[in-house]
Amino acid sequence: MNLSGIISISGFPGLFKIVAQSKNGVIVESLVDKKRMPAYSRFKISALEDISIFGKTDDVLLSEILKNVAEKNNYGALEAIKSDADLTKFMLSVFPEFDSERVHTSDIKKVISWYGILQKNDLLKQVEETKEEGAKEKVVKAKDTAAKAAPKAKAAPKTAGKTSGSKAGKTATVRKTGA
Repeated sequence: MNLSGIISISGFPGLFKIVAQSKNGVIVESLVDKKRMPAYSRFKISALEDISIFGKTDDVLLSEILKNVAEKNNYGALEAIKSDADLTKFMLSVFPEFDSERVHTSDIKKVISWYGILQKNDLLKQVEETKEEGAKEKVVKAKDTAAKAAPKAKAAPKTAGKTSGSKAGKTATVRKTGA
């Protein structure tokens, strides 16, 4: 699952999609209410594609966890989970190797909340479809570039007498200043 362009901003609820680059940061659009705002460089911004969950042996990317949740629920909405024991059971069903000592219940609640936002915006299915289409396009482009590169195998003629660097052969002059 590819979560590029989707971020979380500390102090702001929900998830955001990066819309444009600005001078002092980025312009983001809320996935909850579709309002746009600037996210300045002083904000603590976390890209969902870089977030991982602690495991007993290895950390696992958030995209893999969200993919497991989506497959378990047939890309549907989740039921509300309130108790800490139920949250832990849910996480064990999705990611059996998660480290219960380092992953807090608030982190599990956040994963569930983020899944709900992504599911409401149909970004879970879209991401899977674009990933498959992108793989097909890469294969086609690779074949096209290989076919185009074959006739261009001729060596370029060498130019005699040129030295490397644009300032070769020029002398430096000292500029006089009036005092």
